Amino acid sequence: MEADRVLVEKKRNMFRPIYGTTCSSFTLVFLAAILSCRPPMESDSNGSAVETAQTAVKRFKQDLKFALIEGMAEGPQAAVDACRLKAPGIAVALDSENLHIGRTSHRLRNPANAPKVWMLSLLETLHDATPGDPPFQSVRLDSEWVGYAEAIYVEPLCLTCHGTDLSPAVSGRLRSGYPDDQAIDYSVGDFRGIFWAEVRSASSTPHRAP
Repeated sequence: MEADRVLVEKKRNMFRPIYGTTCSSFTLVFLAAILSCRPPMESDSNGSAVETAQTAVKRFKQDLKFALIEGMAEGPQAAVDACRLKAPGIAVALDSENLHIGRTSHRLRNPANAPKVWMLSLLETLHDATPGDPPFQSVRLDSEWVGYAEAIYVEPLCLTCHGTDLSPAVSGRLRSGYPDDQAIDYSVGDFRGIFWAEVRSASSTPHRAP
């Protein structure tokens, strides 16, 4: 019983930053779903849908990194703006009737990136992964759609805006743009969140993801 209590408290603390510092009834509903009804995780059994998701996520990562490098060339504040302004456009450019893509985390910077319900248990699994575990997970959302999540780990480039020693200029820009920012005090190699994709199975008819 003590081990169960510790596990519940660990999961409560992990997801508390998504919805605030207090554990609301809304948060408890998600915790109950995670603990009692976790969807089956599949690392490679969703076949072509996973391959499609991985190709899209790779493009998303490349385009986003290029935008950040361009921003950094103009200064750290420009990199903050690049992430805020260009990342949504990159995701929209990759979006189609068969694929939707984005980023999310258990420690949000932009509340617009809050995870959907199906992403919560994948966030937890990838957050708790150990060396040797697959860096991605997939889950069938319904008869048409597959959800895919790929871990994001902090790289040196990320520390300018997500690290423990931010410049006053960057801190000021973050406070003005993201007053509820939870995405600082990271170190290289830390789990940052996930890239996610929703992919419609090739045999299905067009229908918006749940």
